Amino acid sequence: MYKVISDQEDFLIISKSPGVSFHKEGNTEGLHEKIRADLGINTLYSVHRLDRMTSGLLIFSKSKGIARELSSKFRNRTVEKYYLAISDRRPRKKQGTIKGDMEKSRRSCWKLTRGNKDPAITSFFSYALGEGRRLYLLRPYTGKTHQIRVAMKSIGVPVLGDSIYHKHEEDKKYDRGYLHSYALRFTLQGTVYEFEHKPESGELFLNETFLLHIKKCEHPWELNWPVIT
Repeated sequence: MYKVISDQEDFLIISKSPGVSFHKEGNTEGLHEKIRADLGINTLYSVHRLDRMTSGLLIFSKSKGIARELSSKFRNRTVEKYYLAISDRRPRKKQGTIKGDMEKSRRSCWKLTRGNKDPAITSFFSYALGEGRRLYLLRPYTGKTHQIRVAMKSIGVPVLGDSIYHKHEEDKKYDRGYLHSYALRFTLQGTVYEFEHKPESGELFLNETFLLHIKKCEHPWELNWPVIT
């Protein structure tokens, strides 16, 4: 269900496997409960979450005080988050920023509108992988439900394996949803923390072409991202 990436005094960094639910579903133990039981940690607090299909880095706090501090940093957009995704579509531009209000649509879906009252903001770079596929490195500045999946759908490049936002019939052949929480960077009590973790499952995430191109995404905070006000 997960892999421990870093066990700090105040917090825990794990990498969630794809297809794992954050909370208990029926008789299936949820991720939060599983980690607490496995590691024997009674006080473990979540400060952000990932969709069921999304793999990758998550932070858990070991105290209420640190949880409040980290949650505040997420709200104030001072935690840098970076994701990897694969699509079988090409955007009009190789890089850009996707911005707009999000509204509830049909069947638990969301859609991006042209509104600007409380916009979801996501910037991206894209790289050709061959065979009609592209790698996307994305930086969400906000933390809306399904934000990256909706943003990619809105510019015509839905995530491969996303059964909600990618309606292409060929999606049935993919072994997972190709979205991964790749890197986190934040400052906590005067110390700067940087974490990167490549995806460890999924045929397209493990092939040689992807592993070659992901080198362009290393230390993503060093890339020339747009300034968002």
